[in-house]
Amino acid sequence: MKLAGLQKLTLLDFPGHVACTVFTAGCNLRCPFCHNSELVLPERKPTLMDEEEFFYFLKKRQGILEGVCVTGGEPLLQKDIGAFLQRIKELGFSVKLDTNGCFPAVLRSLVEEGLVDYVAMDIKNSPARYAQTVGIPDFDLSDVRRSVDYLMSGAVNCEFRTTTVAQLHDEESFRDIARWIAGAKRYALQEFKDSGDILTGGLTPCTTEQMQAFLAALKPLMPGAFLRGNE
Repeated sequence: MKLAGLQKLTLLDFPGHVACTVFTAGCNLRCPFCHNSELVLPERKPTLMDEEEFFYFLKKRQGILEGVCVTGGEPLLQKDIGAFLQRIKELGFSVKLDTNGCFPAVLRSLVEEGLVDYVAMDIKNSPARYAQTVGIPDFDLSDVRRSVDYLMSGAVNCEFRTTTVAQLHDEESFRDIARWIAGAKRYALQEFKDSGDILTGGLTPCTTEQMQAFLAALKPLMPGAFLRGNE
């Protein structure tokens, strides 16, 4: 596994759990607002964490932490993700997986093997604006749709989420998203924050008024939509 960082404690990332978050290196997308560009761009060559060091940390936190959030980058790019999650589960931790939804077969396999307890999947934008938002002009949405369909089937506890950017999202975007994933139990809107290390400059967060308008556009078809930080 290519591990590129560890947040030793989070009370927010894994609903209902005291957890840590481990970051994997590498991503197949190039979202202009990505705040983890060091993990996404291969030329940045992030400093990698030794996998055994990570598991040494976990063993010392048994009985203290309840879960592990595996994020990225895109964790499902890692060829040994299954074995990695298996080791986490064997230590007695619950697993939350963050994914962009581009690898539905891997996602399904991990869930069916009992290696994932909660999934958070990014919905980058409405279908019409997806390619622009992921930074790939000819992006094929079909695998993302398959992941959405699988998670909407109720196979595993999950949430969908969108990072909102003033230059990329508007009310029509969210009306289209609401029609796409209507009935999703949990859908979080989270504000874009410029970490100073994003892929593309010149992007700005949405205003509070815009965020409220987006939420209002979602609610008729998605009562479970909420603003992250206002749960």
